[in-house]
Amino acid sequence: MLNVLSRLRLDRSWLRAALAVLALGAGLLPSELWAAAETPKRGGILRITHRDSPASMSMHEEGTISVVLPMMGVFNNLVMFDQHQRQNTLDDIVPDLATKWTWSEDGKTLTFALREGVTWHDGKKFTSADVKCTMDLLQGKAKDNLKLNFRKGWYTNIEEVKPNGDQEVSFRLKEPQPALLALLASGFTSMYPCHVSPRDMRQAPIGTGPFKFVEYKGNQGIKVTRNPNYWKPGLPYLDGIEYTIIPNRSTAILGFVSGNFDMIFPYELTVALVGDVQKQMPQAICDISPMNVAANVLMNPVPPFDDVEVRRAVSDSIDRKAFVEIQTQGKGDVGTAMQPLPEGRWGMPPEMQAQLIGYSGDINERRAKARKVMESKGYGPNNRIKLKVSSRNLPTYRDSAVILIDQLKEIYIDGELEIVETALWVPKLVRRDYQFGLSQVGNGVDDPDQNYFENYVCGSRTYMDYCNKELDALVTKQSQERDQAKRKLIAWEIDKKITNDAVRPMLYYLRGGTCMRPEVKNMTIMVNSIFNGWRMEDVWLDR
Repeated sequence: MLNVLSRLRLDRSWLRAALAVLALGAGLLPSELWAAAETPKRGGILRITHRDSPASMSMHEEGTISVVLPMMGVFNNLVMFDQHQRQNTLDDIVPDLATKWTWSEDGKTLTFALREGVTWHDGKKFTSADVKCTMDLLQGKAKDNLKLNFRKGWYTNIEEVKPNGDQEVSFRLKEPQPALLALLASGFTSMYPCHVSPRDMRQAPIGTGPFKFVEYKGNQGIKVTRNPNYWKPGLPYLDGIEYTIIPNRSTAILGFVSGNFDMIFPYELTVALVGDVQKQMPQAICDISPMNVAANVLMNPVPPFDDVEVRRAVSDSIDRKAFVEIQTQGKGDVGTAMQPLPEGRWGMPPEMQAQLIGYSGDINERRAKARKVMESKGYGPNNRIKLKVSSRNLPTYRDSAVILIDQLKEIYIDGELEIVETALWVPKLVRRDYQFGLSQVGNGVDDPDQNYFENYVCGSRTYMDYCNKELDALVTKQSQERDQAKRKLIAWEIDKKITNDAVRPMLYYLRGGTCMRPEVKNMTIMVNSIFNGWRMEDVWLDR
């Protein structure tokens, strides 16, 4: 039913609705009946606006949709999330470069049978050795390692990746980890070739996917073209995709409305801007979706923010509902470390969330309490903290940072906005070269194994050197738990600890708007990850 609803939202014609009803009655998937009624057309260039200039095109060295969107179609994974299911789940993982997979009885070995006849874009054969090379890169075991390795923490449980001939590979784990498949299905987990260096993959990536990389020009655009030798016969339908970099959202919208583009950068529009687009272009197909992306506060753990009581005072003084009202016109969500229910599969129940610091009670009373904490630390009206609030140079970052700065004044903190360009943002955080920041955390997979290992365990990229051995033990325990109901209880306990320690306090979960022309067909916008739905192999243009 979720798939039916997503398709109805993306194409409002009465015919699609009628076919969905007929399909259910006939015991067919709506997509199967629709495909029979609407034959995909071949050819055409899909034109999409792009919001900024990323540092490189390397999927494994970047952590942004700015790279995943144009590059996911250049690559393949071993497995991937069904590209037409709105919500990512373990039950919707489908084969990609692997044709099937099996778990050992003890849950410590995962074996993949690999697809035969697959070649890289330069004509070389894809084999199990490439899988091992990719995982060695991600684990930091390769000879030429990545400059930045955002996802090393995802794969700490892998003891060994062992090829069994060219067409089979086994992952031997230290402990059982049922969710490993979800990590491998992420849009981030593309397979890299052994014969191309990480340096070359930054500027001229080579994959096995439906599209071949053509060029990337900073502040201009990114181009990919159809792979005529793609291993899926008949795909892709498009001749290519062109992304034009337009940092100014108003300019991008103007270009879309005037017919220069087929689609606006996904999730980039606010609720208000979607309304503006639809007024100017009533035929536009627009979607406002929940996102597994939350604005959050970063506090460098140097005085006074090395003191957990000060961090808690900051978290307790935040009016999270104000962020939701201002930034999403009331459509966003207040949440903690895991994406809220129902789109998030691991979200904390509201009654549990209400028990946490900063999530219940009158905001004025909370701020009065927070001021007393700050005063006990020596701060007050005559001794205010003055600092820079760093934020990435994107509208949703900047706008939230302005709101945050205004709220911080309530507890004797005067912030000055510092804007940082995308290519410099993450390196700045990695170096801890900031005092106080507003960031966004976007999880590649809606699963505790991704979020907690990447962002919260000792040595992870919390950007504030948080380390709690008891919490690490819980993270490991939930990862090994095969009973998903029991696992969820452990995940919530972790979430409570993180939230009450004010580790990257969450402000609100975003709603993102995506608009496209009605000629764009077979595009599905996902609701619990912005990173996993951009293979584009069966998207087509009705013109």
